[in-house]
Amino acid sequence: MRLANLAGRLVLVDGDRALDVERSSGGTFSSDPQSVFERWDEFCAWAQAAHVADGERFDPRRLGSPVPSPRQLFAVGLNYRDHVDEVGLAHDVPVVFTKYVSSIAGPYEDIPHPGGEVDWEVELVAVIGRGGHGIREEDAWSHVAGLTIGQDISERITQHVGVTPQFSLGKSFPKFAPMGPVLVTPDELANPDDVALETVVNGETVQSSRTSLMTSSVSRLIVQLSSITTLLPGDAIFTGTPSGVGLGMVPPRYLNVGDELVTRIEGVGELRNRIVAGQAVA
Repeated sequence: MRLANLAGRLVLVDGDRALDVERSSGGTFSSDPQSVFERWDEFCAWAQAAHVADGERFDPRRLGSPVPSPRQLFAVGLNYRDHVDEVGLAHDVPVVFTKYVSSIAGPYEDIPHPGGEVDWEVELVAVIGRGGHGIREEDAWSHVAGLTIGQDISERITQHVGVTPQFSLGKSFPKFAPMGPVLVTPDELANPDDVALETVVNGETVQSSRTSLMTSSVSRLIVQLSSITTLLPGDAIFTGTPSGVGLGMVPPRYLNVGDELVTRIEGVGELRNRIVAGQAVA
């Protein structure tokens, strides 16, 4: 099953066709893409009988983030060994922070450049369908509604200013969390623990890896997070990035106004965002 946010309305997607959920369900389910996670099991039962191929053709440019307003947005740093090595930050366990919800953007939106050193980070995003606290590893995937693509855009000067790094602030400028283009349920993938992901800047592949190389897998991250905090339906988890970020290049390389940033994950699709002029960092 593939879900999407089409101009603010929840749809099921099959190829180039989209079925409007509210209209097709006779109002049983809301048009709000975020609200579906609160009734995830009930929705899945209904969706199994839906005829998505009967939907209307749609323009992908009208797609927004399939998770537009999660109550909690977790982000994980240093979750690929090669990325740990390239940035020189020795750490035995992934670092957890947040990207503020106001930074969420759609898969084709422009990203304003705030000045400074703006970097890219392709990430698999896991979205929670069934919430919980103290989730066991063998049950973790049953709590996942689906997977989508995320770009953890980062302004490195803000991120590293001061004695204590400001990860959340440096990664939460407007549109710094594009997601999409769809939310794919895990059963759609041959192995949801092993999918290819890449970042392409102006036609050049700068990141290329597989999620099987994560230090903590999706299920393990759910265990780690839920051992402390309660995961809520609709929460999004950015699961970390592999090597190839601009900060790790010699010399470092960053995004400029006019650059095209393409982010792909196998079985999910791609984001295509252009960097545009924005308000300068204070």
